Amino acid sequence: MRLPGTRYQEHGWEQVRKLLGECSLDVLTPPLLARACDAASSHDALSEYVDGLTAALHAHARRARGAAGANSYGDSVAELALVLVCELLARPGDWFAFTAALAAEYARDAAFWTRADAAGLLRKKLNDLYAVLRDKVDSDNYQVACGRPCSPNRIYAYRMLDMAYAQIARLFDNWEANRAQVGAILGRELSATPIEVRQLTGIGACRAEWIERWSETLERFGDGPGPLHTRSKRFESLKGHPEKIQAMLAEIGEYETLSATSDAGWMQDEEDAAAWLDDLDRVLGEVSAPPGYEEAEDEARDWLARIVPDLSEPLRLAIYLKVVGPVDESYPPDWLDPASGELPTMQELAAREGVSLPTFRKRRDQALERLRAVGEQG
Repeated sequence: MRLPGTRYQEHGWEQVRKLLGECSLDVLTPPLLARACDAASSHDALSEYVDGLTAALHAHARRARGAAGANSYGDSVAELALVLVCELLARPGDWFAFTAALAAEYARDAAFWTRADAAGLLRKKLNDLYAVLRDKVDSDNYQVACGRPCSPNRIYAYRMLDMAYAQIARLFDNWEANRAQVGAILGRELSATPIEVRQLTGIGACRAEWIERWSETLERFGDGPGPLHTRSKRFESLKGHPEKIQAMLAEIGEYETLSATSDAGWMQDEEDAAAWLDDLDRVLGEVSAPPGYEEAEDEARDWLARIVPDLSEPLRLAIYLKVVGPVDESYPPDWLDPASGELPTMQELAAREGVSLPTFRKRRDQALERLRAVGEQG
């Protein structure tokens, strides 16, 4: 699901959650957990936890799970996890709620840390911590992007509607095997392929009454009452208000359509920029003798600075990282991370620039746009 300003509501969240849990279990040793449960040392324990977790996530950044794409904006699993950890440091109230729950567990059983189920219980509490934090971060960013109020609970409601639509779409796709439930959702008995199956082309085409009837059918066809038919307060504002449901479905659909169009344009822009850089490299090679290694280093170090001289070194390296990749034989040794032999990561470059990763990524993309404009001007 895509919403303006949000980054954590798409397919990659499960991998972000798992990576945070895996790394946290390595960092939260029994001594650190004991300090976290002590009110006098809980704040210091947070700083220690964040430092250890940040290092662990950096170590995973180039591994399969950490490097995997986490959303349709190009953020990796490790990048999103790192941003959320920084948010935790800025919102210590969520950490204190987490440690209070741990302290209650410890009060019930002083040998909690040595129990066989300790890791599973700790991971569940970590999942709860980061799920709450995720929706707080995304609701804040949604408000900034849209200029209208949005609570974490509303983000949760958007996600429920997106999930409900996905389940309805699956039922419609296989309507013959689910004839009774699909008929209940549509409000009539079915004797032939319902036209609604063809009409449901996306979440924006989903109808509020289908969501309400789908929720109602779950007690009969599922494992229990649906989300709109429980006592949960999360969806209280939607119960009996199909107009609110319809508006939220339409918003998700409209933004997903807009984002898909924007993505297509940006991907073409990125391809054009890369092609322009390739052409420039070819032209430079044609007008000079084939360079040796030292000359290649000099060329890599000077040509981008000539074209856009006001860029900081972290931004120049970020452009090389984006367009050429982390490894190239022309890179001067002083550009490379001694440990990996590659260019620094975006997170490391953002730290050098003294800004957050999202801000740094935005500046890099703006610089790429400038490069593309220079290429178009010849």
